[in-house]
Parts: sequence; structure tokens; C-alpha cells
Amino acid sequence: MKNTLIAPSVLAADFANLQRDIEMINQSEADWFHIDIMDGVFVPNISFGMPVLDAISKHAKKTIDVHLMIVDPDRYITTFKKLGADILTVHYEACTHLHRTLQAIKAEGMKAGVAINPHTNIMLLEDVIQDIDLVCLMSVNPGFGGQSFIENTYAKVKKLKELIALKNAPTLIEIDGGVTNKNAKALVDAGADVLVAGSYVFGAQDPVATIADLKVITQ
Repeated sequence: MKNTLIAPSVLAADFANLQRDIEMINQSEADWFHIDIMDGVFVPNISFGMPVLDAISKHAKKTIDVHLMIVDPDRYITTFKKLGADILTVHYEACTHLHRTLQAIKAEGMKAGVAINPHTNIMLLEDVIQDIDLVCLMSVNPGFGGQSFIENTYAKVKKLKELIALKNAPTLIEIDGGVTNKNAKALVDAGADVLVAGSYVFGAQDPVATIADLKVITQ
């Protein structure tokens, strides 16, 4: 039985009741916290800053998966380690020297992830895939929550899975954007290991039951 990891996206939480929502994730069957850091430059939106991440990490009892949607992420690698990140994901499109950035993340003791936008070619990762712990496939255009799922994501997952197998890499595949109970099983069948769910979880009447349902249908 496959253990698909579920990572609720805190971007979709109720910011006025953030501690309540963090405790909800702690008590649920979710595996990770997915936290989007946006700078208003790489993507148009601005999300959490350092103090909010610091506060979240003090309460979170599960793996903290930090997704940097920022320019020049290298400046902040050490900072995000100190703030509690277990996994640090940078965008392929934001890194001039990707291999060096990945090594810097690992040198701080974190897992190194690479996110790619919907229209970035998977094969651009061919020469670095063995150094990547996690590839985050954006299944919506990054920057805002609540967008609809981009259908060619399934084909990208399969292609990425083939590349990982070819290179015998340890890489997990994470899907970020528009994940619901309608597409979760198909994504896992295509090769996904981690599903990020934001609006679908936090917009539900019973988020804990919604997370449990995602766990059941993706096993």
C-alpha cells in the first residue's frame, strides 16, 4: 500500500485564527505543513514573512515544507533553517546556479526541493535530479490560492517519474495547486507522492475529515 503524503497549504488557512488551524493540522492525518513564502516580485502576491513562519514552527508538530516563491532565494537559506524549515523548495525559474543552491540547502541539514511552473519543461531538471529530494510540480500558476487545476499535470508527473527512475534518483513528486478528491487518486496513479491541498481542505466544513478522506482515496 502506498503512503501518499498530504500537505495542507497554510496559505489557505484563516489568518485571524492561525493557531487554531495549525492545531487542526497537528491533530489530523496530514503529514506535512506546506508553507508558501511569496515576495511580490517572483509572484504578484505577498504572503507570510519570517515572524509568521517562526510562530508556526513553534506550534507545528509535523514536517515543515517551505515553498519559496521569491527571487534570489540563496540569501535566505540559513534564515529559513533557523525558522524551522525541514524541506526548503526553491523555484527553478528563480535560481541562476541551481546546483549550488541545492548544495547550500543540504549543507544546512534540510531536504532540498525544486518547484517548476506549469509551462517549464521537466527535462531541464535532467542534470540535477539526483541532487533533488523533492520536485514540486505547480498544477496552477503560482501566486494565488483557489485556482483551477491544469490538466496537463498528469502527463508531466508521468514524464518526471520516468526521469527519476532512469536516473535512479531518490526524488519525491509533489503536486501543488487545485488538488481535490476528484483528481487526487489519478495524480497518485500517475506517480505523485505528496499532495498539497489548500482551499479544498480549509474551505471544507470539516477539514479533518477532508484530510482523512484524501488519505483513504490515495492509498
